[in-house]
Amino acid sequence: MKINHKIFTVLALTSLVFTSCDEGDAVVDDVTAGTERGAILRTVNVTSDELPIGVADGFFGVDLEVQSEQDGGLVQAIDVFVNFTDGTPDNGKGATTPDALAETLDPSGFTIGDNGLPVFSYQITLGQLLSATGVSESDIDGSDQFRIRFELVLTDGRRYSFAQNSGTLTGSYFSSPFLYSATIVCPPKAPTPGVWTVNMTDSYGDGWQTDTGGGGSGITVTLDDGTVLEVGLCSPYGSAAGTFLGGPDCTPNNGSEGSGTITIPAGTQTADWFFPGDNYGEIGFEIVTPNGNVVGGYTSVEAGPITIDFCKD
Repeated sequence: MKINHKIFTVLALTSLVFTSCDEGDAVVDDVTAGTERGAILRTVNVTSDELPIGVADGFFGVDLEVQSEQDGGLVQAIDVFVNFTDGTPDNGKGATTPDALAETLDPSGFTIGDNGLPVFSYQITLGQLLSATGVSESDIDGSDQFRIRFELVLTDGRRYSFAQNSGTLTGSYFSSPFLYSATIVCPPKAPTPGVWTVNMTDSYGDGWQTDTGGGGSGITVTLDDGTVLEVGLCSPYGSAAGTFLGGPDCTPNNGSEGSGTITIPAGTQTADWFFPGDNYGEIGFEIVTPNGNVVGGYTSVEAGPITIDFCKD
């Protein structure tokens, strides 16, 4: 009888492949059998992270998604802890209160999101934060911060929070920091009329290159009547503050620093500040009110609106 060796070889290899896969699965099962799976709380969206002083409905808000085995079913509760950090130098900058339990959330009230996992929106007001930390409203000021920390309590008693995080979880993929900050700010008000000073620097020493490598636009201030004011360091490469080198609107300098001014008329209700950009990451500036108060200091910031600390104006 003639044996077809090709058929025999194929059958033997097929048997070997299936045997190898079975053995590999067994090895994987052995390795993962003792693996302890945790849980994460993924950030979907931060809806509010500023707390204006004196605004009753000001709040910190975040939308979250619960991820664990059993599609989030391992999570029994979520504890919310808060603390307060004083950002005012005169009051002992950096002083922080101990973590205080603000509330415990029951996952039974969560809804199911687009990923088939529990989702919920969380909000806590300034008043609730003050009550939980024992801080008086009279003791808070601009740049102070409340920190909000979530802790997942699993059905087997395990807990997961910021301390158990890894770089993977806190990064952009999972976005699961468990810990958030809400900054105390002063509500906008009419700017102080008079001469505002902008102290400007350039770390390379060749003037400002903002939205172009050849100079570019300066900082603009748009008043409520439509008037646009502009200030910036001159550049030897082309335009700065909307004019060419030596023009009336850019501030002459030694290459490294200079001070420019704008005048805000009495009766002005709003003044919107805008920074055009930092082409080479060299620009710094601070804004000083007519009262002599620094309401912002910036280095290598992104282009966009400039936040004015109205608490210091």
